[in-house]
Amino acid sequence: MTFENPDDDALRALLKSVRTIAVVGLSPQPARPSFRVAQAMQHYGYRIVPVRPLVDEVLGEKAYASLADIPFRVDLVDVFRAAAHVPAIVEQCLALHLPAIWIQEGIVDEAAARQARAGGMITVMDRCILKDYVRLFAE
Repeated sequence: MTFENPDDDALRALLKSVRTIAVVGLSPQPARPSFRVAQAMQHYGYRIVPVRPLVDEVLGEKAYASLADIPFRVDLVDVFRAAAHVPAIVEQCLALHLPAIWIQEGIVDEAAARQARAGGMITVMDRCILKDYVRLFAE
């Protein structure tokens, strides 16, 4: 069974409902894709919460070592980590009862994506949140 992403209507609804995005693996280096994508999403009005150990701040926001350390509600977890890390991130999301996960373009773990969806999470995989945002709302 192959994992299928939500359709465009569901993606639009998700992106309209989200206010706070925890970005796992957000790099403090401006040349990195995670930084550029998070910065653009911040520009579009989303609160970005960096999740990266050993970093104090990225994009003017306090960074947290793990999802469990964030002391407020997160609407979406955006993953910029290698596929090998996705199962553990999904486990953390499920344990914290987080509502949605977006696994960035080029990162694929079908079993973890199916586990997230089976656990009740809205799940997007192998898609760029920024590209989809621009495509869906800048038309």
